[in-house]
Amino acid sequence: MNQSLENTMYDVAQLFLLPTLLLIAVLFLFAFWSLGEFAMIAWRRRSDGGRPLIRAFRANRSLTDDELDLQAHTILEAPRVASRITPMLGLVATMIPMGPALKSLSDGDLAQVSHNLTVAFSAVILALIAASITFWVTNVRRRWLAEEIVYIARLRKEG
Repeated sequence: MNQSLENTMYDVAQLFLLPTLLLIAVLFLFAFWSLGEFAMIAWRRRSDGGRPLIRAFRANRSLTDDELDLQAHTILEAPRVASRITPMLGLVATMIPMGPALKSLSDGDLAQVSHNLTVAFSAVILALIAASITFWVTNVRRRWLAEEIVYIARLRKEG
C-alpha cells in the first residue's frame, strides 16, 4: 500500500513538469515584454507622457483616491504576480526532475542524470531571471505611480 501511494505521488508529480516548464517559458517571455514596455514608458515619461494616472485624472477629475489606487494596482498586477510566482515555479521545475535523476543515478545511467539535472537547473535559472526583471520593473513602476498620486493630490489642493 505504501509503495503504491509513493509511486502514484511520483507519477503525478512527473505530470506537472511539462506544464511548469511551459509556464516558466511564458513568464520568461512576459518578463522581457514587461521590460520593453517599461523602456517605452520611461521614454514617454521624458516628454510628460507615460503617466496613466495623471491622464485618467485629467480625463475624469471626479476620480477618487481609491479609484486611482485601484488603477495603480491593476497596472502593476501582472508583473507583480509574475515576480512572485516565477521563483516558485522554478523551484517546482527543479525538484520534479530530481526524482528521475536520483533514480537514474542508482541505476548507473549517468547520461539520464545529466539530462535531468540540466532541465532542473536551466528551469530555475530562467525562472530567477524572469522574476528579477519583473520585480525590478514592478518596483520602479510602483514608485512612478506613487509620484503621480502625489502630483494629483497637489493638483487637487491648488484648485
